[in-house]
Amino acid sequence: MADSLAEFSKQHEYLICVDSDGCAMDTMDIKHIRCFGPCMVEEWGLNEWRGEILVRWNEINLYTMTRGINRFKGLAMALREIDGKYLRIDDLEALESWANTAPELSNTALKKTIDDNRAAGCGHIVLEKALAWSEAVNRSISRLAQDERKPFEGVDMALALAHRQADVVIVSSANLGAVLEEWDLYGLLEHTDVVLAQDSGSKAYCIGEMLKKGYEKDHVLMCGDAPGDLDAARANGVFYFPILVKHEAESWAEFTAEGFTRLIEGTYGGDYQEERIRAFTENLGG
Repeated sequence: MADSLAEFSKQHEYLICVDSDGCAMDTMDIKHIRCFGPCMVEEWGLNEWRGEILVRWNEINLYTMTRGINRFKGLAMALREIDGKYLRIDDLEALESWANTAPELSNTALKKTIDDNRAAGCGHIVLEKALAWSEAVNRSISRLAQDERKPFEGVDMALALAHRQADVVIVSSANLGAVLEEWDLYGLLEHTDVVLAQDSGSKAYCIGEMLKKGYEKDHVLMCGDAPGDLDAARANGVFYFPILVKHEAESWAEFTAEGFTRLIEGTYGGDYQEERIRAFTENLGG
């Protein structure tokens, strides 16, 4: 497996891009329910409204058309609602501006912005709190038991099948260390060629960079569970295979039985693609 995008070289004519949390790994629900939401409540002192706020956090990040949104964008959305309903969030506009304009949304990028602002004498406490929250989330995730972070049924078989005829790349907005740890634990890294995580850039950017390696667009398939994955595929003109929330095992069985074969045979586009996207949108209430 290549250590970076720069070191990766194309081996096959076909490319499978795979998201991690909530797509290949059954980790998205537990991370948001046990880590992301509770850490926000703790960082901003929201215990008085904890129940209501956590329900809304999970709706934003798991069960609606904003599922899979970048952690900082999701935080900005949740805090905007909290600011209007429960508690004043000081300087929230600074976080919203950064989340909407920064070319990279990661802890490293946020820390650099904080340091740059301090040097210029214009620090924003909300950015420092967002970084503290994100670091607390990562620590909380690292404490989850191993058996609480495992792949969905059928993922191993599906990736092993695909890897015989296609290059396979992880394209995730999750923390790189967590992705490597989880995929290595269950032997999934042996079915992949390179890992592009939060620090590599947006999913659309990563797919675009992979296309520069020489793949035809109709030979590329993005597997994901969130609207952002579909958007990334569409932005690059490649196919999309959805992993449906609460129907993950069935989705991977479909990939193995029909989806991947159609990609190889050249029959993925048209009715089959539209049928998959329609099922995906309806499943999230879109």
